[in-house]
Amino acid sequence: MALASGPARRALARPWRLGLQGCGVPSRGAYEWGVRSTRKPEPPPLDRVYEIPGLEPITFAGKMHFMPGLARPVFPPWDPGWTHPKFRRLPPLQEHSLYKDEVCYVFHQRCRLLEGVKQALWLTKTKLIEGLPEKVLSLADNPRNHIENQDERVLNVIFHARLWHSTEDVPKRETYCPVIVDSLIQLCKSQILKHPSLARRICAQNNMLSTTWKRDSMKTLKTVHNSNKILKKKNNPKYVVSGTKLRWGDFPEALGGSVNLSLYVMTCLAGFREGYPYPYPHTLYLLESANCRAHRFQPDQLRAKMILFAFGNALAQARLLYGNDPKVLEQPVVVQSVGTDGRVFQFLVLQLNTTDLASEEGIKNLVWVDSDQLLYQHFWCLPVIKKKVVVEPVGPTGFQPETFRKFLALYLHGAV
Repeated sequence: MALASGPARRALARPWRLGLQGCGVPSRGAYEWGVRSTRKPEPPPLDRVYEIPGLEPITFAGKMHFMPGLARPVFPPWDPGWTHPKFRRLPPLQEHSLYKDEVCYVFHQRCRLLEGVKQALWLTKTKLIEGLPEKVLSLADNPRNHIENQDERVLNVIFHARLWHSTEDVPKRETYCPVIVDSLIQLCKSQILKHPSLARRICAQNNMLSTTWKRDSMKTLKTVHNSNKILKKKNNPKYVVSGTKLRWGDFPEALGGSVNLSLYVMTCLAGFREGYPYPYPHTLYLLESANCRAHRFQPDQLRAKMILFAFGNALAQARLLYGNDPKVLEQPVVVQSVGTDGRVFQFLVLQLNTTDLASEEGIKNLVWVDSDQLLYQHFWCLPVIKKKVVVEPVGPTGFQPETFRKFLALYLHGAV
């Protein structure tokens, strides 16, 4: 025997009113369940003042409050007597005081040249020479310039940067790349006792540089190694004369991936104030420490960036020494550069012979590039174990001590 209330008995007596295949849920219409349209209602029409020739609209301006049936008045813009930064209206670009018809191309840290080194040589009117200068190579090969237990200490630097410095199992590139460069510089500073002139140098980070030429550029440097005296020239400027034809090719734009500006100021700043005791750039250290592969520079793009940065420093220094007039320099300006991702090193020596860059004729600048020098092939942060046997122990593989010798030679250049 079952007990049922009045509504339940009526529902059982009329089963056709049950919905959802007799599950006991009464059937309702779609709108009874609360289904609504997603279309938003149209906004009410605005009270506009229609201009009818010959008729004056009647507004509620004199009433000082809203009046239905009267048109909404239109008041002129209110002038408070001062300009709020949030509501400031900029003048047209052509009316700006710094507007120029000639476009300025800006090159910064993350700009990439589409043609790489080939385009950088054209931008800087430079001739490329493979390998480092003989004087630098002689410093690298001379055993007197080597550090005591050099290979062992370099291996300790690699272990420190890739394994001991971070608590992560596999440190990221942005972590170990700056550490390995700073540690190698500190290792080179141990030669101060042999060469006291190395003490008259300083490392400056995040140095700002601004320089312009016919293909204008502005740069920001990561680390600059400065000295109190300028480097000597590597070759006679007459080595590259007007009769030499350099084939650079044609480029669609002056700079690939750059930002073009119409508002700019022609300035030349070396990054240091007047009276700074270390005004001469010695070696630039450019790091490629991006973790994402898509954000990394290709080796050719990194070398092109090194050429432009070294050229910018040399050009700014030359203009401070010899003036802004384009001419062949009496004493060429030499700037070195080292680029690395923590494993592969790029070495560069640039000699600025002339600041006349508008014409393709005349004396050219020189650049020596030593490309793709491996410090080590690979580093195992975790041991590789197969069948309970350690196949690859923790540490670097394919260590090449010659790379650090070149690094040390560039550091000692000018002091030995």
